[in-house]
Amino acid sequence: METSLKRAAAPAGAVAERTVLRNGGAVRDALAVEEPLEIRVDGERLATTMRTPGADGDLALGFLFAEGIIAGVEDVGTVIHCGRPGEEGYGNVMDVRSAAGMRIDPERILEGRRFVPVSAACGVCGRLTIDHLMERIRPLPAGEPVPPALVAAGMELLARSQPVFERTGGLHAAVLVGRDGAPIAAAEDVGRHNAVDKVVGAALRAGRAGPRAATAPALLAVSGRAGFEIVQKAAAAGVPVVASVSAPSSLAADLARAAGVTLCGFVRGERMNVYANGERLGLTGP
Repeated sequence: METSLKRAAAPAGAVAERTVLRNGGAVRDALAVEEPLEIRVDGERLATTMRTPGADGDLALGFLFAEGIIAGVEDVGTVIHCGRPGEEGYGNVMDVRSAAGMRIDPERILEGRRFVPVSAACGVCGRLTIDHLMERIRPLPAGEPVPPALVAAGMELLARSQPVFERTGGLHAAVLVGRDGAPIAAAEDVGRHNAVDKVVGAALRAGRAGPRAATAPALLAVSGRAGFEIVQKAAAAGVPVVASVSAPSSLAADLARAAGVTLCGFVRGERMNVYANGERLGLTGP
């Protein structure tokens, strides 16, 4: 099974050095950069997220797609950084412009997303959240089986696609994998949700995600835990299997079951816990 992935260099602007105290002395240390990214639609501010610079256009596309604001890249004319190089704050604002004859409607964004401050006591239960999502996300069909070996291969790719983490120890990562085991896209970010948006955006540009994709990804592998939003983004992109090195949340498992996504956690080679739709891997149970 093909699992090659060239070890990428850290994106420009993703690493900063600071002086730290270590063992009684001052040394220089590498830290992952965290800066705000403002996402605009046709010049109007829509959202702001804290991210690691790099693949900002893919992040914006992936976010808009996962939130149902765009149906695919055909809705988009241009994705550009605002301002001029050298200006203060340049690179921290992305403007997504509608394609000719189209109008991207930001009002389609779901309420209560991560860019909007919400209270832990907001009174919205998980079941209502899932029901709301499923109004626009069709459950994925069973489709072709996915061998557990592909899950293991995806996690190997994930481990080899983290150049900034190797230097800083401070980032999350995501990788999309095809049915042949070949990588489609890989990304790092201080936010695991941003890393997923980046790989989904890259897949959209490559014609590997969205309603017109000839061959969708088979697997999304992520570092850390697989939370609700990770499963939501995978379901929106038509990715049938999500695998993580850690545990999912209860709401992530519930959404995966409803959306037809196979959810794997604590993946160690071909050993893993499967929390939803194990039949896609040839297993019985959840």
